[in-house]
Amino acid sequence: MSTRSFFRVDRPMTVAEIADLTGASLRRDGNRDRRITGIATLDRAGPADLVFLDHMKFTGLARGCAAGACLTAGRFAEFVPASVAVLVVDEPYRAFVKVARALYPGALRPSSLYEAVGVSAGAVVHPTARLESGVTVDPGAVIGAGAEIGSGTVVGANAVIGSHVKIGRDCAIGANATVAHALIGDRVILHPGCLIGQDGFGYVMGPAGHSKVPQVGRVIIQDDVEIGAGSAIDRGAARDTVIGEGTKIDNQVQVGHNVTIGRHCVLVAQTGIAGSATLEDFVVLGARAGVKDHVTIGEGAQIAATASVASDVPPGERWGGTPAKPMAQWLRELAFLNRTGRSPEGQGGRNND
Repeated sequence: MSTRSFFRVDRPMTVAEIADLTGASLRRDGNRDRRITGIATLDRAGPADLVFLDHMKFTGLARGCAAGACLTAGRFAEFVPASVAVLVVDEPYRAFVKVARALYPGALRPSSLYEAVGVSAGAVVHPTARLESGVTVDPGAVIGAGAEIGSGTVVGANAVIGSHVKIGRDCAIGANATVAHALIGDRVILHPGCLIGQDGFGYVMGPAGHSKVPQVGRVIIQDDVEIGAGSAIDRGAARDTVIGEGTKIDNQVQVGHNVTIGRHCVLVAQTGIAGSATLEDFVVLGARAGVKDHVTIGEGAQIAATASVASDVPPGERWGGTPAKPMAQWLRELAFLNRTGRSPEGQGGRNND
């Protein structure tokens, strides 16, 4: 239990350097040269750690904090002990993340679990595959015929890259991920167990059985996308499935065939999107949200956790419920049901069995 973190600090920072990086003002000038070598929570920090305080409910923890420095808003500075360097900034958590990224650049994307350089013994790379210099391939990975992988990309153990797949530069393909029928941009992260480019779920149903529809499209994943562990992105049927640049997808998310997801969207865990749905730019889907096929969710819209979207959502709106509806309407309905003692399903709020 001696390993506090598996990530090495790239370069310690002084309090003054943190102030310069974040634009924070230093309340106690005598601490400018103090070295910060890590990050921690308020209750576990030591004298070389950076913490943040951005909410009144954590001020009790702050009073007993032993950190080296604390990023906080001006109204909370009085709760930080005199021994701690106080850095006042408008958005403490955002500033804290900025410093954490500088201290731990190695935590921003997965690296070789084997600490390999180049193609490891035990990896299988087809002779016609093209790997630029600086590609790392861990043991057990398979790279198919005609695949192309850009420099700086890491392919994890037992990952499978299908024939003619193209992967850009500085990507991370996690262990046991499978990528087929896909074109992937630069700086894309696929966490372990991702399944990219498999058949979409398409059948013509009938009384004699179900006839499979050929899925002949691709998956297009643009730059700076991150896809969480165990998520599945189906390839298109007659057109491509597209994930727009900067979009972040959590673990165990299902994206069906022909889906178009815009730029900088956020899809939280266990979300499911049915075929041919469209999410415009900056859409947010809460955990376990479901989106019906052929639905369009407009730019900047937000969908609450567990909501079921069965109709188009206008840009910028917030919806929740099953079926999903504008947030204000949904909350009014819930309030009415609570007042009348009815359950949301209309079955009555009391169990008399």
